[in-house]
Amino acid sequence: MQKADPTAVEPAKPGTPEEGLSDTPTGTEKARKAKRTTPNIELGVTTIRDHVRTLPNAPGVYRMMDEAGEVLYVGKARSLKKRVANYTHPAKLEHRIFRMVSETRRMEFVTTHTEVEALLLESNLIKRLRPRFNVLLRDDKTFPHILMTGDHPFPQLAKHRGARKRKGDYFGPFASAGSVNRTITALQRAFLLRNCTDGVFSSRTRPCLQYQIKRCCAPCVDYVSKAEYSELVDQAKAFLGGKSSAIQRDLSEKMQQAADALEFESAAVYRNRIRALTAVQAHQDINVEGVEEADVIALHADSGQTCIQVFFFRAGSNFGNRAYFPSHDKDTDDPDVLAAFLGQFYDDKTPPRLILLSHQLEEVELIEQALSVRAERKVEVLTPQRGAKRKLVEHAVTNAREALGRRMAESASQRKLLEGVAAVFGLENMPERIEVYDNSHTGGTNSVGGMIVAGPDGLMKNAYRKFNIKNVVDGETSETLDQVEAGDDYAMMRQVLTRRFGRALKEDPERSSETWPDLILIDGGQGQLKVSLEVLEELGIGDLPVVGIAKGLDRDAGRERFFMPGRAPFTLERQDPVLYFIQRLRDEAHRFAIETHRARRTKAMSQNPLDEIPGIGAKRKKALLHHFGSARSVTRAGLADLLAVDGISDAVARKVYDFFHDDA
Repeated sequence: MQKADPTAVEPAKPGTPEEGLSDTPTGTEKARKAKRTTPNIELGVTTIRDHVRTLPNAPGVYRMMDEAGEVLYVGKARSLKKRVANYTHPAKLEHRIFRMVSETRRMEFVTTHTEVEALLLESNLIKRLRPRFNVLLRDDKTFPHILMTGDHPFPQLAKHRGARKRKGDYFGPFASAGSVNRTITALQRAFLLRNCTDGVFSSRTRPCLQYQIKRCCAPCVDYVSKAEYSELVDQAKAFLGGKSSAIQRDLSEKMQQAADALEFESAAVYRNRIRALTAVQAHQDINVEGVEEADVIALHADSGQTCIQVFFFRAGSNFGNRAYFPSHDKDTDDPDVLAAFLGQFYDDKTPPRLILLSHQLEEVELIEQALSVRAERKVEVLTPQRGAKRKLVEHAVTNAREALGRRMAESASQRKLLEGVAAVFGLENMPERIEVYDNSHTGGTNSVGGMIVAGPDGLMKNAYRKFNIKNVVDGETSETLDQVEAGDDYAMMRQVLTRRFGRALKEDPERSSETWPDLILIDGGQGQLKVSLEVLEELGIGDLPVVGIAKGLDRDAGRERFFMPGRAPFTLERQDPVLYFIQRLRDEAHRFAIETHRARRTKAMSQNPLDEIPGIGAKRKKALLHHFGSARSVTRAGLADLLAVDGISDAVARKVYDFFHDDA
């Protein structure tokens, strides 16, 4: 992303504090919204008008902020002075902009050389700051590519995601990792290219399983020459580059020649390669002649919600599609949503040469210039009205409409379940954010706590958190929290909640953001509930509903008992949808905690405890391991045993012994 000169930022002018604001935090969504700056259109207009006097008639980006310093909106302008001045006429503002101006208490500005630079900077800031009055792109993950490495005599075929730092040829993007994996498997069968790492390649002395199942030609053991392997690589690149028909014709001719020469085994190899290529092409659902490299982006909106479908066409083939559901005000026009989506979507991606849209945009020429700067080549943005390209767009619109319909049905069901949760647990409002906590360990080792989050849109996986339990007696050390005995579930839960809400109080004491829960679910019974309430009370938090979920008799699902302060334990009907919903949340928390624990345990198993001893280098570690046979034996060795090792002095032996026997 091209950024403007940061020295051009105008110092912010503090606005007049709004009077009558309460500092008492509350836990419900309604109370959190009330905590935001009380709307005052006169004060907002005055704040903006004070800035207009000193603004230049130059392109740039402006930020509107509330009294707490939270960014409300990021916008770009060809002329900062003229654009910002429009906000000083409240009678002409639509409702959404009126509310934004009412909350504005500060503004910051960045001047740029051109309007294109302003558009690029605006997209970058929106993506980073996520202002609530902008259209926001959610679930913006990087797309996987296929990489043909270029830094090895025998190139590797691999899946790649992230920055393109390694030398080689990149093909994509693909809509999902699954589509990449299927394509790589088919390419291995068709071109017999290796997918092993360079380290594995250099260490092989005989062919691996990939050769046995006919997915590799075993260049690691010289079963194929460099020239022959290079020919296979060139064929694979040509196929991924859009020359699939030519490759298939060439293979068909070779198959026929082998058959005519009665070389039936060779003919069968070519036949299998042709079948593999056909399998790749079978997954390309829709293809249009003349569309070699393009993204088809279509929008469908209904009842204030929007779905944007993106189809990827590369090398004349459809590489899949993905649906997005941007967050925006329900009054925002469809073309404005689509324009904002484009800026954020291509902020960290290279745009293709052609982008086909379902809606005509007002500033399409400016967007083309910005995307061309981003791609460092010409990018064309079209809204086709007829022909094959229009059919592509209509197909994407149909997919967007169907995806939005499914999401709205799921959302309605989810909200109904959340309303049921509020009724069961006596909440004033439907919970917008539910946090569920669980712990996992093996015999008290590698202890972790897990937190999952759910809301009206389902599971919020980007909000999940893991907590490595500190200061456990079994060898882990930390002096920041109370001592935790290995396997003490109560103490682990105390530590997890203390760290979670201690940090929340430090980062957002006013609860102005939406990161505070409306309901806390604890996997456990009366004991875990008591510990949780004690932690919150010690932190001065007394308004968050907490519920303990204890497994039923014989750990039978459907007989869970629920524990709440001031209320007798109770159960729900086995067929109650709310019970099923809570069970799914608890199971997801359990899954997340277990997977986190297993990952930590696997990492611990691969670590050498000798690496933790300061001053013990590679030679001394090698001498110790050769003498004792394993790192565990070193940890159990006595001082005299350590002194018997060649190259280990008295001081070093004492250091090693003291490290593993600090209570001596």
